[in-house]
Amino acid sequence: MLQKREDVRNVAIIAHVDHGKTTLVDGLLRQSGVFRENQAVQERVMDSGDIERERGITILSKNTAVYYKGVKINIVDTPGHADFGGEVERVLKMVNGVILVVDAFEGPMPQTRFVLSKAMALDLPVIVCINKIDRPGARPTQVIDEVLELLMDLGASDEQIDCPFVFASAKSGIATLDLGSAGASMKPLFETIIDYIPAPTGDPDAGTQMLISTIDYNEYVGRIGVGKVDNGAIKVNQECVIVNHHNPDQIRKVKISKLYEFEGLRRVEVEEAGIGSIVAVSGISDLHIGDTICSPDAPDAIPFQKISEPTISMTFSVNDSPLAGKDGKYVTSRHLRDRLYRELNTDVSLRVEDTDTTEAFKVSGRGELHLSVLIETMRREGYEFAVTKAEVIYKRDANGKLLEPMESCFVDVPEEFSGTVIQKLSERKGELLNMEIRDGGYTRLEFSIPSRGLIGYRGDFLTDTKGNGIMNTIFDCYAPYKGDITYRKQGSLIAFEAGTAVAYGLFGAQERGQLFIGPGEEVYAGMIVGQSGKSVDIDVNVCKTKHLTNTRSSSADEALRLVPPRLMSLEQAIEYVDTDELLEVTPHHLRLRKKILDPRLRKRASISAAMKNAAEME
Repeated sequence: MLQKREDVRNVAIIAHVDHGKTTLVDGLLRQSGVFRENQAVQERVMDSGDIERERGITILSKNTAVYYKGVKINIVDTPGHADFGGEVERVLKMVNGVILVVDAFEGPMPQTRFVLSKAMALDLPVIVCINKIDRPGARPTQVIDEVLELLMDLGASDEQIDCPFVFASAKSGIATLDLGSAGASMKPLFETIIDYIPAPTGDPDAGTQMLISTIDYNEYVGRIGVGKVDNGAIKVNQECVIVNHHNPDQIRKVKISKLYEFEGLRRVEVEEAGIGSIVAVSGISDLHIGDTICSPDAPDAIPFQKISEPTISMTFSVNDSPLAGKDGKYVTSRHLRDRLYRELNTDVSLRVEDTDTTEAFKVSGRGELHLSVLIETMRREGYEFAVTKAEVIYKRDANGKLLEPMESCFVDVPEEFSGTVIQKLSERKGELLNMEIRDGGYTRLEFSIPSRGLIGYRGDFLTDTKGNGIMNTIFDCYAPYKGDITYRKQGSLIAFEAGTAVAYGLFGAQERGQLFIGPGEEVYAGMIVGQSGKSVDIDVNVCKTKHLTNTRSSSADEALRLVPPRLMSLEQAIEYVDTDELLEVTPHHLRLRKKILDPRLRKRASISAAMKNAAEME
């Protein structure tokens, strides 16, 4: 018989990137008494990873729990980036309602639509929290209308459209139900959660049924499955079976060795958990997202949607440059393979495939950011490897026609830059769907553009808009191939010989283009040391030294003036690299290089590739 568990609420916080989800969780944690009065607590305490803290983004969903008036509120903080949308899709199966956070200035954005549509597909009640009401230019009343329009666009029911609105400044730790009153604490939001989010229901007397929605990984205990107990109870040392909705024939026997519940930021060991509890289970080695843990006498799998497929891939290969092995701790193909397959333990949106050679692996993900976070994580762990240019994953329809992934791209730019953005995106096969003049001199542009048209564009976008533009993209669909795109108009400056770059050689090379390196940098033949001013690659000798002579002229010892080199971040290097180039990644260096280092072999390869293309065109 179904029963409600009134002492528990399960809620997920969803939003577009940078609208304040993690900061809102901070406020709820602080005001629920999780921390001592005098305890020093860093901001965005839920973003535990180094890369998450540096970039100010959430990559993995996190679980926490707070108590308010005797009710345990389990909170799941989700990522906002489209590249980590796979995380959002599955954690929503754990909760009974969502808090949709919307920036009071920006209003609903592409990812707001995506996460909200996922919540509504599961028929979850929504609390709308309009955050950053103290931000300059905040327009909460217009944002209310925009949210209601979005709900209607997504086909919301009358109950969902009649959702409560809470106005907050998560950073200041205040919330209010009325824009006229300032608010003093997060109490209105706590009260709304208790009143509006339904209590979990289930049959406590039925057999155990728990769906695994998230996988964590720990070096000491292995895989940890996190999910909600839907029916029955789960106990330590209980004999269970694992079944999966997508593989109904496979049934495996397992034993629950340890069970945890969430208390604040900690996992606390418990002996037993009942319906509605969000728990973590360890001791099951081969546990996957979408598995259901059941009693052996009632092996009934809970339906679980398949995770969206990746749209972009890169080839990770063993570093074979002349400087290979000088920097990294893990350099062999075995190290690389083990690490990439281990990533699959926690990242369900990632795909890793072996290739024809044992030295290289095809890694596919949801976007450039998704893959760049993996690359950055690996280099910090001491791995050394090379990656190719990001390529989109094509499909073919029933008639054999080539299809490519398309993105919806939303751009907010000052009016004076809109013409440049429209021109650049049109060159990359983007189609302008909508243009809207906004308050404050901003224009919102909406494009439909192939995913490959956005590869390498973000750097140009920031330059073209002088850092004032905001661009957000989200996967839309697969559509017929739109034609060839020219990624880079300029060629590369390529080191002619191995050695150490010196000021004299660099001074001569900088006349040919923009340099990426400074004096004292080790280089090798075939390494890219700069961007050419022309459309062709140019070989330069940056190791060239000045001939010593007995005669001296008045200007001989004048200091050589070098233009500061353009130092690239990992994302910029991934965007810059072309189809015949590689990015060499080591713990302390990022080096761009040609795939074929020998200039004569490289020339031969380019001629044969051009002949092959011409033959295909005929």
